[in-house]
Amino acid sequence: MAYEVMARIDAMADDLFAEGVEAERLGKLADETAKKMREAGVIRMLQPKEHGGLEVHPREFAETVMRMASLNPSAGWVHGIVGVHPWQLAFADPRCQEEIWASDPDTWMASPYMPGGVCIPVEGGYRFSGRWQFSSGTDHCDWAFLGAMVGGSDGKPLIPPQALHVIIPRSDYEIVEDSWDVVGLRGTGSKDLVVKDVFVPDYRVMDGGKVIDGTAVREYGRTETLYLLPWSTMFPLGITSATVGICEGLLRHADDYQRGRINAQGTAVKDDPYTMFAVGEAAADLRAARDSLLANVDRMWDLVDAGKTPTFEQRAEGRQTQVQAAWRAVTAIDRIYARCGGNALRMDKPLQRFWRDAHAGLHHAIHVPGTVFHGASLSRLGVEPPPHLQVMI
Repeated sequence: MAYEVMARIDAMADDLFAEGVEAERLGKLADETAKKMREAGVIRMLQPKEHGGLEVHPREFAETVMRMASLNPSAGWVHGIVGVHPWQLAFADPRCQEEIWASDPDTWMASPYMPGGVCIPVEGGYRFSGRWQFSSGTDHCDWAFLGAMVGGSDGKPLIPPQALHVIIPRSDYEIVEDSWDVVGLRGTGSKDLVVKDVFVPDYRVMDGGKVIDGTAVREYGRTETLYLLPWSTMFPLGITSATVGICEGLLRHADDYQRGRINAQGTAVKDDPYTMFAVGEAAADLRAARDSLLANVDRMWDLVDAGKTPTFEQRAEGRQTQVQAAWRAVTAIDRIYARCGGNALRMDKPLQRFWRDAHAGLHHAIHVPGTVFHGASLSRLGVEPPPHLQVMI
């Protein structure tokens, strides 16, 4: 099944690349791109089979995200983020699954999970308000997962905080149209969302802590290996895969550009041993970044498939590997792009767009290395990290 999705992406490669230029101009995915992604089934890859999904191995999902991002960075980014949401919805309340997928298994869900809202308990559910940034692909989504905190009657979050993931339809939130004017990943349309005092029934609210520590999926009763994988393995996977894929796209365009280029000294670049060594070394680093990310997913899959529950230390090691893969990939293409000469800076060449988009990918919160590396190091020493070092692990 996954190979069919990849084949469809390959068949649309030229169109997807051209539409990436259009997405940059529009500040969101072109409608044609979203249509192609639906036809290819990319957002249904991690979706349960009983709701029209493919339930593929997460490695296969990551590989298709990389391929998409290498052609159209913004489409790859949306593929990686929106494509993970069906994985979580698979262990949400069945009433919620029916509400979203019954009439259209290709329904897309936006996010983000950042706790930008407050949920005040009322009979049967919550009153919900807030504002969120970075809702990637939101113009083509009909539902959203939004992060929130439980609040008191005064509207302020309770202490200690209680995190929620709230599932709401497009009719309950506003997209702020002029909120995405950025230097990279412009075509993702990652706009702000606003919710103003809407009612959300209990069955459309998930306990954020239980989602992240794996309790939610076990309470639901899922037994498939795919859905028993840690949230901290699955949620970052699409984002890092997209970042690596964008870097692979830059390498391909750099190779095409350098193939016939003559440098400022009048030497064919292919005959310049200094450039060839530097680019070769960087390309090997980029390949290693890809391989380490995929091997990390395979390792976690094998662990869970054997009936084991990953420890915090194992989850932290996985996150450490994933973050390092992103930084290694972007650092590699910095060395490649810097050796493409002054004309590579021109806006009519794709190199600069891929370079900007790759760097924008590093700005996502899941790619911040400090707390992840610190928490992983403490875990390896047998020390339980404090709560702020356990976030997103």
